Amino acid sequence: MTKYEGPIKNIDSTPEQVYNYISNFDNFENIIPKEHIKEWESNGDSCRFKVDKIGNVGLRIVDKEENKTVKYSSDGKVPFNFFLWIQLKENGEEKSWVKLTVKADINPMMKMMVGSHIDKFLNTLTDAISKHKF
Repeated sequence: MTKYEGPIKNIDSTPEQVYNYISNFDNFENIIPKEHIKEWESNGDSCRFKVDKIGNVGLRIVDKEENKTVKYSSDGKVPFNFFLWIQLKENGEEKSWVKLTVKADINPMMKMMVGSHIDKFLNTLTDAISKHKF
């Protein structure tokens, strides 16, 4: 598995507020960058969408640790299997840190093709979460 880590960013919300929001995919559409995502569908614990230059992607929530972590995995027919973790940590009163990590099961050829896109996705999504008003 290849590991990709996004930056650690501050959020002006508590870990509880962020966790309650990101642990339901019905809310996620509001923070996903729309310029790269098309055909969004969700039902709370899972979602499907199309990503430019990657293809169809499905996610489902596989584990949650209240106010700390939400773990997602690829779901359905996807170009490669992967896991996405969103980690939260309290950073003072009414503030949090957020960090996103992806572990992907990709071969060297696919890594060359999509690696930079995964890094960009992590940076973009981390930035969107950190700027969202929960």
